[in-house]
Amino acid sequence: MARTFVVEADGGSRGNPGPAGYGAVVRDAATGEVLAEAAEFIGTHTNNVAEYRGLIAGLRAAHALDPQARVRVRMDSKLVVEQMSGRWKIKHPDMRPLAAEAKAVLPAEQVSYEWIPREKNKHADRLANEAMDAGKRGKQWEPGRSAAALVTAATEPEPVDEAPKAPPVGWAAAADLGTPTTFVLLRHGETPLTAEKRFSGSGDDPELSEKGRWQAQRVADALAARGTVQAVVSSPLARCRQTARTVADRLGLDVRVEEGLRETDFGAWEGLTFAEVKERHPAELDAWLGSAKAAPPGGESFAAVARRVSLARDKLIARYAGRTVLVVTHVTPIKTLVRLALGAPPESLFRMELSAAALSAVAYYGDGNASLRLLNDTSHLR
Repeated sequence: MARTFVVEADGGSRGNPGPAGYGAVVRDAATGEVLAEAAEFIGTHTNNVAEYRGLIAGLRAAHALDPQARVRVRMDSKLVVEQMSGRWKIKHPDMRPLAAEAKAVLPAEQVSYEWIPREKNKHADRLANEAMDAGKRGKQWEPGRSAAALVTAATEPEPVDEAPKAPPVGWAAAADLGTPTTFVLLRHGETPLTAEKRFSGSGDDPELSEKGRWQAQRVADALAARGTVQAVVSSPLARCRQTARTVADRLGLDVRVEEGLRETDFGAWEGLTFAEVKERHPAELDAWLGSAKAAPPGGESFAAVARRVSLARDKLIARYAGRTVLVVTHVTPIKTLVRLALGAPPESLFRMELSAAALSAVAYYGDGNASLRLLNDTSHLR
């Protein structure tokens, strides 16, 4: 069954024509989950040019996730919606090549267009304004600095999509959904920081300790005995690449690196223990423990991690459809994938135990549902 995405796009010009930018967001139609964001400052242009550029960026982001997906475009530009739907003629010469570019991204039968009021397009509008603000500073929009999703979520608690959600996966239903794409999730082996229970994210890049190398070998032996893994994907950080290479060599497979699987950037807390953070940054720690939107000083929030992990997940599902993939990553990405599979709230991240070199597994079905198969298995280490 083809997946369905919702693309929300917008563009603006401060002067019309004037400094212009666009924003686009791709959501899962069934859950409303943000899968991708795009924004760019495009120089001096009109509102309509910026709106079309936003549409093109949104369609391209959806295509990158799954070129076979059905896409429902939602925009507050009556002009773009009516012209792309074929109900209005495209008279302005500047609009014709942009419309043609948009139509070329995906087959026409996969895309539909819907006009929505401006207040229902706040996420894309905020992205466009972030892009224009960046342009005013002489810079380009950076995904890691975007707050559009967080602000939108805080002001719009209701779902963005009223489409009926896919039915829950049960034992009987799963039998009819074909072969799922299965992620065997492996947390890397121990490092010196793991043993000392220190924050170890994207800032530091320690290698495996002697015990960590032993753990990686034990995982490799266990997975070789099972004989189910067909591909290996790793976070770019050294501790994961070393773990993945040990397993891949045992299985006779290559290792593919996926940037979105890296650990949270813990900023000023990198290398500190929990007690040290509590002593030095008590207010920031309380905020971090209380909200997925809070980030360590100079670091990354769990909400930001969830966005990039979701995007990496969807890229891997599209690439390895129907196959079993070993995904070697870190505590936060694995807990995030489990949380999203269960539809659990962000605070559930603090209620999961995940040991070094532990195995978990999630199966993803063709209707968009997921099923947790295994969590924190360390039997291969005993």
